[in-house]
Amino acid sequence: MVRTFDAKALFNNEQLEELFFAPARAYATLSVDFAEKLTNAQLDAAKAYTETGLAQVRAFTAVKDVEGLRSYMEGQQKVAKDLTDRMKGDAEKVVALQRDFVAESQKLAEANVKKASDTATKASTAQ
Repeated sequence: MVRTFDAKALFNNEQLEELFFAPARAYATLSVDFAEKLTNAQLDAAKAYTETGLAQVRAFTAVKDVEGLRSYMEGQQKVAKDLTDRMKGDAEKVVALQRDFVAESQKLAEANVKKASDTATKASTAQ
C-alpha cells in the first residue's frame, strides 16, 4: 500500500503563513536592515578615514620650509588622537548594531516558538 503525503491535511494556508513564511520574512527583514545599517556605518567610516588621509597628504605637500614641517608634525598628534577617537566610536557603533540584531533575533525566535507551541496545543486539544 502506497501512502501519499497530504499537506492540506497537515497545514492550511493560514498555518503555513503563520508558522513558516511570516517568521522567515520577519527574520529576512531584520537581516537586511542590519546589513544596511552596518554598510552605512562602514561607508561613513571609510569616507572619514579617506578624507583625513587626503587632508594629511595635502598638508604635507604644502610644507615649504622647516617651520612648516615642524607645524605639520605637531599637528600629527591631534590627527592621531582624532583618528583614535573616531575608530573607538566606530567600533562601539558596530558592537551596538550587532547587540541590537542579536536581541531582535532572539525576540523573533521566542515569539515564533510560542506561536508554534500554541498552534500545537490547539491542534492536540482539537483532536
